[in-house]
Amino acid sequence: MTAVPSIVPVILSGGSGTRLWPMSRAERPKQFLALTSDETMLQLTARRTPEDAGYAAPIIVGNAAHADAVEDQLNAIGVAPSAVILEPMGRNTAPAIALAAIAAGAGEQPLLVMPSDHVIADVPAFHAAIAAALPLVSDGWLVTFGITPDAPETGYGWIKVGAPIAEGVHHVDRFIEKPPLDRAEAMLAEGGHAWNGGIFLFRADRYLEVLNREAPDMVAAAQASMDKARRDGIRVWPDADAFAASPSDSIDYAVMEKAQRVAVVPVAMGWSDLGSWDALDAISDSDDGGNTHAGEVIAVDTNNCFVRSDGLRVALVGVSDLIVVASGDDVLILPKGRSQDVKKIIEALKAR
Repeated sequence: MTAVPSIVPVILSGGSGTRLWPMSRAERPKQFLALTSDETMLQLTARRTPEDAGYAAPIIVGNAAHADAVEDQLNAIGVAPSAVILEPMGRNTAPAIALAAIAAGAGEQPLLVMPSDHVIADVPAFHAAIAAALPLVSDGWLVTFGITPDAPETGYGWIKVGAPIAEGVHHVDRFIEKPPLDRAEAMLAEGGHAWNGGIFLFRADRYLEVLNREAPDMVAAAQASMDKARRDGIRVWPDADAFAASPSDSIDYAVMEKAQRVAVVPVAMGWSDLGSWDALDAISDSDDGGNTHAGEVIAVDTNNCFVRSDGLRVALVGVSDLIVVASGDDVLILPKGRSQDVKKIIEALKAR
């Protein structure tokens, strides 16, 4: 039996980061912020796949505007990527992963695809799920990791978990679009479902094979853009004109929902996509008054508030159930439970 090649972490770092405005902005999205510890989300993601645990050097796929930030943050924790692929424009996750698969050699290397801005509190559980999936991946399966649900979440896609294939690994019965609340409640009560957390493990060649069958223009554009890429050290700039010809689509739609041998590993690993200030509040420690705060904050007769500042002193008196975030010259104030409405602020700012 031939040895399994080292797993190549592929860290997707192209997000624009508007959901955590005003701290997260297009020029410095949330993956470059220290939100849950002293290290940034990107640094924490890179640390989950250390070389001494058998992982290869990571490939980062990100925005060309963030090249310095990626290298500086990874250098600071001693992680040396094999490549930092700098997209000339966003084309969603399927083409971004194609770039990484080509950079990895387009062979039998297993690629562990991870967003750069997710929380995984239980890393050993994550590693155990990867180990369970790896034998099937070596045999050509495409694997996704299903997050054990604890709420009727309508903001995520769901996966119906099918029959078992191996210990801890199941067929994907079907992928389910972001559901309405009543459907989410029914799936949670029924069991046998998982959230689609957007983390994948598959061989580079198998991914490109399925993508080429389903979206050949995408593979052709990715390959042409890499053939004509400009390179400087580990930095790779795919050719802009060639990459612009790629259709824009997610890995879920372009590959996972259309492939034949697709498996899911259900796992409870303390996962969050930190998709809102409410989500960060939910995983943060609070004081005796139920308040969560970071930065220079004074709270008097105040209960159940989430307050964060990276400069301004914030003082609250006699209020409850608020989210208050101060960054630079901007202050965001809204009721808890409404942080998804930050997008309305972004739309209003664009309109101005």
